[in-house]
Amino acid sequence: MTSLVPDAFYWATSDKHTNGQTTIVQVSTVFGGDPGYWTLAIVGSDQHHMIDEFELIARVEPPEEHLLRQAAASGTRPGSSIA
Repeated sequence: MTSLVPDAFYWATSDKHTNGQTTIVQVSTVFGGDPGYWTLAIVGSDQHHMIDEFELIARVEPPEEHLLRQAAASGTRPGSSIA
């Protein structure tokens, strides 16, 4: 994974923190907006961990239902572009 997105959620594993189990983490900017200060927080926990302590698998994509609600609120359809 080459670049992280602040506040985004990712599927991840960590031998140290999750015993190798897959979990969801969030990129946290609580210690600063510069990427050097970012940490990962396991969802449901208030603890922050170093990014290099996890293997990030993939970004968690919002469910299609959530996209439809966002589109309805903005007046556009998913996949359409505004000219």
